Amino acid sequence: MTRILLVEDNEMNRDMLSRRLSRRGFDVLIAENGKAGVELATSEKPDLILMDMSLPVMDGWEATRRIKANPVTSGIPVIALTAHAMASDRDMALEAGCDDYDSKPVDLPQLVRKIEQLLAT
Repeated sequence: MTRILLVEDNEMNRDMLSRRLSRRGFDVLIAENGKAGVELATSEKPDLILMDMSLPVMDGWEATRRIKANPVTSGIPVIALTAHAMASDRDMALEAGCDDYDSKPVDLPQLVRKIEQLLAT
C-alpha cells in the first residue's frame, strides 16, 4: 500500500484530505507542522509527501529543503499544497525542492493524477 505523509496544520483540511485519500487506498500518515513532518519523513520514509507551505514551527519551504538535503529522504517526491496560488508561489515551492505544486482548495482527481505520475517515475 502506498504511504503518503500529509503535512497539514489545519484540522479540517487534514481530516478531509486524509479521509478522501484513505478511501482511494492510500495509507496516510499525518504531521501537524513542518518539524514533525521532517521527523516523520525520516523515520517512516513514506512513498510521497503532501506539504502545506504555511505551517507553524517550521514552514513547508524549510521542511522541504531539509527533506531534500537528507540522503535518507531526498528521493521522496514532495507535492506542495498551498492556498498561495500566484505563479511566484509555484516557483518558490519548486526552488525549495518540491517536485510538483497544487493549490487549495484541492481538486482530488487532479491531485491523485499528480501523485500517480510522481510515483510512476
